[in-house]
Amino acid sequence: MQTIKTVHAGPFPRIAVDHCGSGELVVFLHGIGGNRRNWQSSLPVFGEHFLAAAWDARGYGDSDDYAGALRFHDFSDDLARVLDHFGADRAHLVGLSMGGRIALNFAQRHTGRLHSLTLCATFKGFGTFSDAAKAEFIRSRKEPLLNGKEPADIAEDVARSLLSPGASDNALQQLVDSMQRLHKESYIKSIEAMVHEDVDASLDHVRVPTHVVCGASDPLAPLAMSREIVRLIPHAELTLLPDTGHLLNIENPSGFNDVVLNFLLRRRASAALSA
Repeated sequence: MQTIKTVHAGPFPRIAVDHCGSGELVVFLHGIGGNRRNWQSSLPVFGEHFLAAAWDARGYGDSDDYAGALRFHDFSDDLARVLDHFGADRAHLVGLSMGGRIALNFAQRHTGRLHSLTLCATFKGFGTFSDAAKAEFIRSRKEPLLNGKEPADIAEDVARSLLSPGASDNALQQLVDSMQRLHKESYIKSIEAMVHEDVDASLDHVRVPTHVVCGASDPLAPLAMSREIVRLIPHAELTLLPDTGHLLNIENPSGFNDVVLNFLLRRRASAALSA
């Protein structure tokens, strides 16, 4: 069993990162309601083959909070600092939902620092949303918190809305725990930054092997959205996990680990043959 260690990549805001294993770096990026604990079933598995790492994005988990506004590309620049901390010129990125959007933004801002992309429960961005649709997206997520509720107050309702009907109680409790740990102000900043700045719906900048993974019962990022990403990225692969909702790595960890690890091992073998 791999031993998981925690480091803080600086400078401010320091980014908390769990990691284990050695070799090519694989970084797991949580969604807007998550943290690095979401990947506790994945790190030891991937650490047998890679240097596997999972971060808390700025303002999440044990990473630093920060004053002022959040620009969506701040996440990408923080991620570049994480690669630097591990001495990695390039990395494989595995992003879930908002984490997938961060991975795509990173591919645009830090061209040449990627081995591959794995985009889970991800959609293209908010560029096709009308101003009214963007405003409603933000309102529906901020309003309970601005009216005095805390993340713990909304955690179970949000968790149930993201899981498939057959999700286990353990998966529900993991997701509730994740939502309860949110930093309220940073969560609100993330919602606003993602909607207002994550608007590039073109994927022309993606030039690395890409794997798109979708839960068949995902109510937030359904299969049609994943198919659209695959259509726009040359040679991208699509995997559908049956009976799985939006948080597929929590709801179906063994299925998730199998399909993502298989893709990364095949990519590494192909790269070795062409070297």
